[in-house]
Amino acid sequence: MKRITMLLVSVLMFAVMGSVFAQDAKPYKEGKVLQVSFIKIKPGQFNNYMKYLDGPYKANMEAMKKAGLITGYAVYRSQPRAPQDADLILTVAYPNMAALDRSDEADAISTKVMGPMDSRDKASMDRESMRELLGSQLTRELILK
Repeated sequence: MKRITMLLVSVLMFAVMGSVFAQDAKPYKEGKVLQVSFIKIKPGQFNNYMKYLDGPYKANMEAMKKAGLITGYAVYRSQPRAPQDADLILTVAYPNMAALDRSDEADAISTKVMGPMDSRDKASMDRESMRELLGSQLTRELILK
């Protein structure tokens, strides 16, 4: 009789603890990761920079998307509230944080699309004559259950 009582008490404890753990579950799940870059276009360079975005940048992003490294990208024009604010915002969407660790694959794609690292470094310096990168941040989507 004592064993049966202990067994019933154990079963009840597991049932109670299971409901406590169920209540601790997060009310969301983690979704895609968004890299957001804030750009200030230099005077008279808007169309030149947009040509770059529509050319090599877009080709690279499309290749990354086709390879499954990113899920999307976008370009947004913004009205700056102050002279030091961004007037263009670039976003790149990754399926999750782990996708950011695939840098070797991303480099291989960029090399194929945009040329070797030396060429890409020079192009990066050329872009700085058209724009200033004010900063960037990573954000993660939280999907409510």
